[in-house]
Formats: sequence, C-alpha cells, structure tokens
Amino acid sequence: MAQSRLDRLYSYMEEAGLHALAINAGPTMTYLSGLQFHLMERPVVMILTTSDAPTIILPQLEQRKLADLDWDPRVFTYDENPERWQAVFATALADLGLAGRRVGVEPNRMRLLEYNYLKGAIAADYTDGSGVSARLRMQKDEAEIANMREAVRIAQDALTATLPMIAAGVREQDIASELVLQLLRNGSEGTLPFSPIVAGGPNGANPHAKPGERILRHGDLLIIDWGASFNGYVSDLTRTFAIGEVDEESRRIHDLVHRANRAGREAGRAGVPCATVDRAAREVIEEGGYGSLFHHRTGHGIGMECHEDPYMHGENEQVLEVGMAYTVEPGIYIAGKNGVRIEDDVIITEKGAESLSTMSRELTTIG
Repeated sequence: MAQSRLDRLYSYMEEAGLHALAINAGPTMTYLSGLQFHLMERPVVMILTTSDAPTIILPQLEQRKLADLDWDPRVFTYDENPERWQAVFATALADLGLAGRRVGVEPNRMRLLEYNYLKGAIAADYTDGSGVSARLRMQKDEAEIANMREAVRIAQDALTATLPMIAAGVREQDIASELVLQLLRNGSEGTLPFSPIVAGGPNGANPHAKPGERILRHGDLLIIDWGASFNGYVSDLTRTFAIGEVDEESRRIHDLVHRANRAGREAGRAGVPCATVDRAAREVIEEGGYGSLFHHRTGHGIGMECHEDPYMHGENEQVLEVGMAYTVEPGIYIAGKNGVRIEDDVIITEKGAESLSTMSRELTTIG
C-alpha cells in the first residue's frame, strides 16, 4: 500500500467529513492496496479509517492473496456458509467506533450485497464517497501514464494487424473477433476494458452498436471503437474507415468530426474547465450544420476504468489539472445511413494536452 496515496485519501476524507470509506472489489481497492479481486457472490470489503489499520473482510479461499503484502491489515475471513458471514462483518466492524458516523461508499461499485452486510453489522450513516475516490485517482503519476501509454500502443498495434482482413463482404462480428485476438496477441490483459464496437453503414448511427451479422458493403463508413488493458490501466480509441468509395456527405461529416476532434484535443490544458473541451469540439460540428446529430458528451475520464472522472460535457466546470486523463470523441450519427466517431486518449501536461494515441485520424479507404 503506497503511503502517499493513503495519506491523500485520509486528507480528502477529512475534508469531506467522512469517518471511514468502505470499498469493495474494484479499481479503488487495487489503487490503494495492489490487491485484485473480482466481483462474485462472496463479498470482499475494505474499510479505511484515519485512526486504524485498513480492515479487510474476505473469503478464506482468497486469503493467500494477502501473503506478500508489505503492510499489515486487520484481516477477517469467512467460510463457505453464508449464514455465518454477517457475524464476521459484525466482528470486523465492532471496534472501529463507526456507529452513527459517516461512512462513504462508491455507489457505482457497491452492491446491495455488500451494503446489506455493512448495514447489518453497524448502524452508520452510509453516504456517497465517490467524490473522495474520484479525486484520489483523477491525477495520474508517471507510472500510471506509462501504463496507459502502453495500453494505447497495444490497441493501435492490434488494429493495425486487423485491418488487412477488413473488406466488403466481411461480417462485423468476424472483424470484432479478430480484433480481440490481436489485442491479446499484442499484449493486452485478458480482461478488456469493453468489447470492441464494429459498426458498418447504418449500424454506425448507433454509438454503442454491438457487432452482428451485417456484412460490410462498398460505400459503408465503418466505426471501430476498441481498447486494451495493461497493468490495470486501459485505453479507449475510435477510428472511422471507408469501405471502398463513399459519398460526398460521408466525407463531409468525417471531415467535420476530424476537425472537431482536433479542436477538442487542442482546447485542453491545466486551468481550463472540462466544459471548454466539450464546447470546442461541439462548435465545429454545429457550425457544419450537424449539431443535432452529435448527441453525447465529448469525452470521459480514463485510467483504471474506461469511464471515470472527469467528464467532458458542456456544463462541467471542473478545472483540468496536470495528470488528468480523458477521451476526446466527437461524433455525427445519421439514422439509417452511417456514423462517424474519432476518439483519442489525452493527458494534461505542464505544456497543454498530449494525445497518447497517434494512429492516423484521416479517412482511410480499405476493402
């Protein structure tokens, strides 16, 4: 457990008026402890207070993961009989002095399963602690940025290796399958940040389309949205390709999105609100006459999770700081015809905003 991260956490907890933070299996637990658990039917919970060693409640079968820790948590384990689990939670929380105190949880991560065990163990004021964990993880250090940079490299190399098989007559699902294989071959961890989106022609008008049986045709625009995982950090990229010759409007909307992406990337720098990034990208598309067809935010934070703070939308006045990482992904979606999205991963530096992704954003014709 990195003491510097723990010290920052305790400082943020005090500022937020939290007496404890209860986190279950997920990125924040890994960020603080180095421990990795997956969500399952057996709860794993860590409770952090400013006055006690971190408390971990976990199943006996996971206890070996604690063998090489360089810090000493308070450990409470339970067996395979769920009827005894509540008693273990009660014992673990009994002497932390949290009755009636404010205990933060992460609403996007904490399940009813863990919450009920916590509530059954101690009557505390359980509240939203996501602001604390988000603030803790938003600014990436050099090691984190290096991991993200490698996740981007893996993703770009994987798509480059996949492109030769893409042509008219190939199914979306076959492209997605090959891309997953290439992600693994090029070094991605097995747990990808998300399943790749491969959407051709009218399917591209759905920003979160699922690859299916549709066969690519000449004249299609093809959106590929994909990412890799490396050392617990992820990438999230999108490029749009032309399958053979495409019509004039397809080229026009691609040019608009290309320019919007550039404007969004160039708008980011320390001291600028997130909303400025969104507005910079959105104005390009609005001036081009397609503003009503760009119907999502310009980007989202990225790091250990594919979607995390900060978020690039027009009403978010949160100020960007050095080390913050996010995506810039404007798009235009024409129902029944096609769509375009171009997405890059950006990190705020002392000099401005650096795109970790370098793959060509031009409209490349393939197939």
